[in-house]
Amino acid sequence: MQYIKNLPKIKELYITEITTSINLLDIAETFSKEHGTTLYLSGTNLDCARFNILGIYPWLEIRTKAKKIQIKQKNVTTSFKADPFEVLKNILCYFKIESIRYNLAYPFLYGLLGYFSYDLKDQIERLPSYSIDDLNLPDILLFCHRYVFVEDIKNKKTHLIIPLFENKNNQKADEINFILDKIASYNKNSNNFYTDGRLISNFEKKEYIDAIEKIKEYIVRGHVYQVNMSQRFICSFSGDEFSLFKKLFEINPAPFFAYIKTSDHTIVSTSPERFLYQNGPYVETRPIKGTRPRGKTKEEDEKLLNELKSSKKDDAELSMIVDLLRNDIGKVCKAGTVKVKEHKRVEKYHNVFHLISIVTGELKDNADSIDLIEATFPGGSITGCPKIRAMEIIEELEPNKRHIYTGSIGYISFHNTMDLSIAIRTATIINNTIIFSVGGGIVYDSDPLLEYEETLHKGQTFIHTLQKKSSPSKHKNKKIKYIYLNGKFLSTKDGYIPIDSLAFQYGLGLFETIRINNGYIYFLDEHISRLKKSWEELIPIPLPHLSWDLIISELLEKNKIKDKLVAAKIIAGMGKQTLPPYDPVIAIMVREYVPRLINKDRSGLKVGIYPEKRFIPLAKHKSLNYLYYLLAAKWSKKRGFDEAIILNPDGSISEGNSTNIILIKEDKVLLPESKYFLQGIMQSKILNFLKKKSYQIITKKIFPDEFFKVDEVILSNSLIGGLRVESINNVKLNYSKSNIWEEINYHFFGSKF
Repeated sequence: MQYIKNLPKIKELYITEITTSINLLDIAETFSKEHGTTLYLSGTNLDCARFNILGIYPWLEIRTKAKKIQIKQKNVTTSFKADPFEVLKNILCYFKIESIRYNLAYPFLYGLLGYFSYDLKDQIERLPSYSIDDLNLPDILLFCHRYVFVEDIKNKKTHLIIPLFENKNNQKADEINFILDKIASYNKNSNNFYTDGRLISNFEKKEYIDAIEKIKEYIVRGHVYQVNMSQRFICSFSGDEFSLFKKLFEINPAPFFAYIKTSDHTIVSTSPERFLYQNGPYVETRPIKGTRPRGKTKEEDEKLLNELKSSKKDDAELSMIVDLLRNDIGKVCKAGTVKVKEHKRVEKYHNVFHLISIVTGELKDNADSIDLIEATFPGGSITGCPKIRAMEIIEELEPNKRHIYTGSIGYISFHNTMDLSIAIRTATIINNTIIFSVGGGIVYDSDPLLEYEETLHKGQTFIHTLQKKSSPSKHKNKKIKYIYLNGKFLSTKDGYIPIDSLAFQYGLGLFETIRINNGYIYFLDEHISRLKKSWEELIPIPLPHLSWDLIISELLEKNKIKDKLVAAKIIAGMGKQTLPPYDPVIAIMVREYVPRLINKDRSGLKVGIYPEKRFIPLAKHKSLNYLYYLLAAKWSKKRGFDEAIILNPDGSISEGNSTNIILIKEDKVLLPESKYFLQGIMQSKILNFLKKKSYQIITKKIFPDEFFKVDEVILSNSLIGGLRVESINNVKLNYSKSNIWEEINYHFFGSKF
């Protein structure tokens, strides 16, 4: 346990009441953009909503993914493989403190703040894996902070808690002065958040309803009694995440609001559901089952409330999950202590009514917080019953890993207390995208359409907030992008290639990249001619006859880039059918093109010699089998180069990873000889231009050292035209005053680039 030996010792906690006109929400806003800022905010007047907690500036960070553990402190990260629960047990034991020393009746003084993702289930049970982990975020993310604020809403008191470490002198005075100065500098945030208002589900409505029917089939066949099924929404997001958090709290406060800011993603949770509460041996869980939307009038509200109270279906669902949770916490509680304290309580929220129950128990003497999590995670109210089979069915039917959705958010203290919510009504913001899920429990008599609509009621706060555009002007450039695919003009989100096409399975296809400026398409006939030639050699069906120029012009118009410098890409591939009706893949995409050297303080390319030599017959075609060149491009970018030079098996030069190579020496043009390579359209145009200027064209074997013996090295393709090479493997080339590359580009494009 080397990771434990590397951790500092906490000597004591410094705790002081702070008096300031700034509330905890505003204090949190001051630090809302800092990595590790974690805020738990309690809304409503429910009995589980009394304390607010804020942690800032973490000195310890724990991330786990499966059995890969990362522990980071002071910018030093220790990585190793271990059981994540065992690691947490060791850390809690190492930092154990006696809360009685501090004479403060708070449920949390100091410990770990963060989350447990739903996918942590795979470290507890052996489950199949069908769905895609497209976020690649931690299973567990927990922070230990330099500063913790705890606010007692009822008594209107706020305390600041600072861990004081052994072997640190004058730490207390330094820390207090630092943090109070920071708080005093608070300025109200005028930032906002923006979306394009377009929410996309990972299910079509029919697909979701079909999935519910599938669950009902499983119920009839005796696999399960109930399964919690969800759909995930995704939407663009930019601006300030904390503004969204505040807006949601203003609209619909709930007991377990949470904001967690990290360097690579942000969590915003508006959950109403407590998963686990522990205080010493006392254990509590509060499952929610049964939901109705709020009425638009007082009469309708009352009608819906009574309908929920009298619903046999909701009563049966809640009772079933209560039994499941009694069994789960019973694994680690003393015999005879597990009881249903309250059943079918109605809780009122802005959008919905919920039915909840409260189940309590007393932990066994040898059990701790981590044992309790292992015994119960994930919460039965959001899996189904029986739990393991329900989780298997969720994995089968939901296309994406849930990550934070239906996981848990909260704290585990160093003094034997814990409070975790169920992460429903919870969003992840990552890479200018916001993702959230909504779901419901499916039983035998569930109406699929009503279940689908219930998910929308539950997600109403998020859906309404995100669809209500905050500032359309911010999104004038957030246009839907269009492509051409097999006879249709579609948005990029609606276009797809059949998985059984040979273009997908084997890369049996071709592409052409074309330069366009102000609607003028350069060398289109030549590109299509080359495409047809390769198609006829490789693909055993006719290439569709298309008005390529008209299609491209229509795409420019639809994408509103007709007056721009543009790169167009044509992709033509083999489908599955070798006899009519054929099913080829014909796609055209356009995008704005920024010349490689624009805004760079140099007029030449930096290139490197790619060490992996190439020998493949497909190199004489613009084949979709392009992985080798993609790897070469990534290799060059990683080293700060603009292009990789590809070598033949004998070490001679062939081409660039996306360009052809032309060497100029006095009145001669030297071209690399290569058995398998494709002369570019632009290279051909340049050679004709140079012939007219009386240059002699010579093709021969050229080795890398010859780069240093010529007047100019030019790389060419249809987008860049011809650009001079400035350095090879970071060694500068000593050129004469020749600037033939500029003449070439002005001749063809009317500009330097």
